[in-house]
Amino acid sequence: MSDMIQPHGGEKRASRKEVVGVVLGAAVEFFDFSAYATFAVMIGNAYFPSDNPFMSLLLSVSVFGIGFIVRPLGAIFIGSYADRAGRKPAMLLTMVLMTIGTGGLVVLPSYESIGVAAPIILVLVRMMQGLAWGGEAGPATTFIMEAAPAGKRAFYASWQIVAQGLAGISAGVIGYVLTVTLTPEQLASWGWRIPFAFGLLILPIALYLRRHLNETFTTEKDSPAQTTGSLLSTVFKDYRKLVLLGIFILSGSTITQYFLNYMTTYALNELHFASGTAMVSTIIIGLCVVVFSLLGGWMADRFGRKITIIAPRLLLLILLLPGLEIINTYRSATVFFSVITVFAALQCISGSGVLVVLCENFPKYVRSTGFSIAYAFGITIFGGTAQIVFSWLIKITGSPVSPGYYLIAANILCIASVILLKQRQRHGAPVPVKT
Repeated sequence: MSDMIQPHGGEKRASRKEVVGVVLGAAVEFFDFSAYATFAVMIGNAYFPSDNPFMSLLLSVSVFGIGFIVRPLGAIFIGSYADRAGRKPAMLLTMVLMTIGTGGLVVLPSYESIGVAAPIILVLVRMMQGLAWGGEAGPATTFIMEAAPAGKRAFYASWQIVAQGLAGISAGVIGYVLTVTLTPEQLASWGWRIPFAFGLLILPIALYLRRHLNETFTTEKDSPAQTTGSLLSTVFKDYRKLVLLGIFILSGSTITQYFLNYMTTYALNELHFASGTAMVSTIIIGLCVVVFSLLGGWMADRFGRKITIIAPRLLLLILLLPGLEIINTYRSATVFFSVITVFAALQCISGSGVLVVLCENFPKYVRSTGFSIAYAFGITIFGGTAQIVFSWLIKITGSPVSPGYYLIAANILCIASVILLKQRQRHGAPVPVKT
């Protein structure tokens, strides 16, 4: 029997335009992170020049991780803002912050132009973007889920993951076009800025669409707590176990996704593929995210949340090390693309269930706050350090397969946490859990 929740009667349902507005905004924000991961090598050379290419790359991915440090702050203040003022104003605020951060990447001079000030400003820009995304996930996911038709919560929530796929496809297509049309010198000098300029152009469209959303949350009716402090007190007093399990559940999902995002850098540095071939991996993974996230959402509504999360992740555990061995043995683009397609498919089918099971287990009046905190801390702890750990493991072991062991450990933790999670539902509403 499926464990899906039936929404309360009388709740507003999302129109197609509203879903597009939320997803497009999320896609633009994901696009920025995808573009940074895709061009990490070029950005490292621009802001952290070094005689040691590994040090430039390591510093570049470290700044990528810094953007995650402030995510919990965004989750706390913007996530709780969504439980006080509504989902719509919170999502508009994240769009403004992201516009400022993305604009900074477009115009920021390189180390060669302004010296040490360049990497310092880069860190500040990444922090601004991290704050925006830390506050985006909760309001956007809760809006889509709350506005979903009965029996389609997971499918609708999966569009939040589809946004990541659309972002990845866009970053990969632009990256591929740039690598085949620009010289390596042009790409290293200014070409890597083009994707961020593209994202900056799309942001006003997303902002316009979000301004016309119909709110799914009314504070007078749904929320007995009206301050950030009282919301946080409720979450950490009554739902701290759920928050902790949510963080652990996100370990496997997050680290696996960021390993997939790391594939462009992996293909360049470990497999020594041409830049154009490496960029294609971003497109393939993006397509898998779009297709298999929707499939996973449908399966989570049809067969239940837990089985849809656990079964694909168990299969992924079995295939991780053999897949990485095959990639590094044959060093063929066809083999590489085939293996990462399988990895991405299993990851994305599982991921849709993760989002909705965490979101719907919090009651509506603290849903954005609780989900935002679990999501932000999970992403910060495991996602913000992922690329650093991947690069470090390969460096100290000398084995390009070594990240696979880290992925296996994270996915075991994820599966164990899902098993321990007790889905508390009654007529569509989560039942408060005292811990």
